[in-house]
This record gives sequence, structure tokens and C-alpha cells, in this order.
Amino acid sequence: MLRKRLRSYDTGRRLAVMPSAKLSKLELNIMEALWTRGACSIREIHDAFPKRGRPAYTTVQTMVYRLEAKQMVRRAKKISNAHIFEAVISRDAAHRRLVDDLLGLFGGQAQPVMAHLIEAGKLTLDEVKEAEQTLRKLQKKEKP
Repeated sequence: MLRKRLRSYDTGRRLAVMPSAKLSKLELNIMEALWTRGACSIREIHDAFPKRGRPAYTTVQTMVYRLEAKQMVRRAKKISNAHIFEAVISRDAAHRRLVDDLLGLFGGQAQPVMAHLIEAGKLTLDEVKEAEQTLRKLQKKEKP
């Protein structure tokens, strides 16, 4: 199952995994714990989840190792038997990847997404005006 989601190749010594931009909801929650708290052990990441609906420790451990294989986290240091992990990518970079993936589902067109956000009341007029100002600034930068 893991091999379907991650591209891998044989290096002769061990199986190396290529980075993947896709993040599951649980992986995002783990990343959120690292972005919020900074470098953490798996136990600290596990404790960051609310008690109600908290995944098993071994599930969090497996997901951290998968994030490490995707090169989203790395082992920063080791204290006794505990490895301390830190985020490699920023929250903004992860959010940009998610938005790019979402737009990819719509053929790269933002209009259907924007229309849905407006109809669902998730996008306010002030946010649209702010986006318009940002677009105008970008257009001015592009013109010499």
C-alpha cells in the first residue's frame, strides 16, 4: 500500500523513497504539532492530539517515519532513546502544495474554487478586494 503512494527505487543497499508532496489529514496534524511546538519527540507529537479521537502511539510513530521518508521532517537529535523530529518544510509551503493539488483537480482553473468559496460564504467581499489589490501589485511588478 505504501508503494502505491510513494515512488521508490533500489539503490543496491536499501530502498530509497522519493519525496511526495501529498499529505494526509493525519500527516498534516502531525506537521501542525511540529510547526506549533517546534522540534518534538514522537511522544510529544502524540500528546499534542486531543485525548478524544487521539490515534494510537504506534500510528503516530508510523506516520512520522513516513513523513521522514517524504522528506517533510527530519531527525534533529537524539536524547537517550528518543529521536527529536523537526519540520523540514514550512506551514506556508505545505499550504501552497495543498492549494496547488486542489487546483490541479480543476485543471488549474481557480474560478470554480473561488465560485464555491463565495457561494459557501467562506470568502468575504473584503477578502476578494484584498486579493484584487494583490493581483494589481503583481501585475505592476511584471510590467517593466
